[in-house]
Amino acid sequence: MEQLLPKSSLQIPKESFFFSTTTSRFQTSAILITFQSSSSHLKLPKNLRYPRRAGAAPLDPQIPRFPLQNKESPDAHESGNARSDESEWSPDELEAIAALFQRRMPQKPGKRARDKPPPLPSPNQIRPQRIPTPKRHIRLSAREILSPRSSFTDQVFKNPDALIRIAREIAALPHESDASEVLDEWSPFLRKGSLSMTIRELGHMGLPKRALETLCWVQKQRPVLFPDDRTLSSTIEILARNGELKIESELEKFMNSASRSVVESMTRGFIKGGDFRRARQLLLLARDSKRTLDPSLHAKLIHRAGRTPNGYKLARALLDELGERESLDLNPQDTNSVMKVCIKLGRFETVQNLFNWFRESGGNPSIVMYTTMLHSRFCSKNYTEGLALIWEMEGLDCLLDLPAFRVVIRLCVALNDLERAARYFSRLKEAGFIPTYDIYKDMIKVYANSGRLAKCRKICREVEMAGLRLDEEVLNLLSETETEVRGVF
Repeated sequence: MEQLLPKSSLQIPKESFFFSTTTSRFQTSAILITFQSSSSHLKLPKNLRYPRRAGAAPLDPQIPRFPLQNKESPDAHESGNARSDESEWSPDELEAIAALFQRRMPQKPGKRARDKPPPLPSPNQIRPQRIPTPKRHIRLSAREILSPRSSFTDQVFKNPDALIRIAREIAALPHESDASEVLDEWSPFLRKGSLSMTIRELGHMGLPKRALETLCWVQKQRPVLFPDDRTLSSTIEILARNGELKIESELEKFMNSASRSVVESMTRGFIKGGDFRRARQLLLLARDSKRTLDPSLHAKLIHRAGRTPNGYKLARALLDELGERESLDLNPQDTNSVMKVCIKLGRFETVQNLFNWFRESGGNPSIVMYTTMLHSRFCSKNYTEGLALIWEMEGLDCLLDLPAFRVVIRLCVALNDLERAARYFSRLKEAGFIPTYDIYKDMIKVYANSGRLAKCRKICREVEMAGLRLDEEVLNLLSETETEVRGVF
């Protein structure tokens, strides 16, 4: 070997080249060059500052750092075997080191690379995105709980509790005092439409005069609080309901100048007060002047007029007018009330038409409407169609209430269907309802028609335990059934 590395303490051992496998080839070369340039000026640590033997001469820069080919003689190799084995590199080792810097070291089998965790969300994205709350929901929530940062005025004219409190303060005034004494104190905090709730509360208290005093005070507060149709409509409805509205000869003039909401409020007040003549007169004036009012006014007037036979004629005329309208736009309560009046009038076809219209308009009939429809088919003696409606209700899993059980059992008794009547009678008890006397009477009839005298006696004991008495019709039926059974045996 032509040139040998000197055996000095500054020789680079083989282990110093095994850096991290991710170090690039260029970084390794830079480290080696830096090490060579600074090896002569390297300061030894304290434990090696005074070596046991003399240090070797510094490395010559012209001497290669490590030989690529080993050309030394065997004797020389044997003489320096112990030292050269630690300082020289074989071709296989150099190739392995070079391969480490050229490619990534394969991972061990079974050890998967760890995925980088996703970044943390920014402060404006921590909460999930939601649909904005509709404005009407905000208003409803504001009525219950108002923001403490809102002004006192907002807390008054939007808060029902404060407006009802004003009505109570007015009601607590002495008889000789005027409502303006209370309203003057609250005037800085009121807005248009605020006092409509106060006036309605005074109407519920039965104080129409105080409501009129409130309206007179509002009319003086122009233009801050008046004109206002809401306050005017509430006052007129209360006065009409209590019979305090005296405009008998000026209805036509009133119809020409009043708004739709005011006319509807007056009609509604006459209906609630039982003044059907004036309510009918307003509806006729609206029709003659080609003004369209809410169809619920016809429905409410039909319902109130159909309570007694004296109002059947008016109810028939109103039904005809309601049928001429292009659009009904009735809610389920008004539809059901009109159907009940039609049953009293014997207009079963109209009941069916209303029921079909409600379903075709997208409404879902409630158990109350199904009960009314069953009662209509029972009264018209269409028992088969009534049984088909019962099957429809069972298919929809409708929960029956006590009136529904009563009509269903009555329809089964009319069909003389003992099995189905007994099943619904037991289901009525399982649901926790207490049978009425009409239900007991129907069950006695269906058992008596089948000759089940023992069952009739059992029902009679239940009637006595419920504290009820059998009428003469049931007693005669029981005696006839007993005579027939004895005659057979």
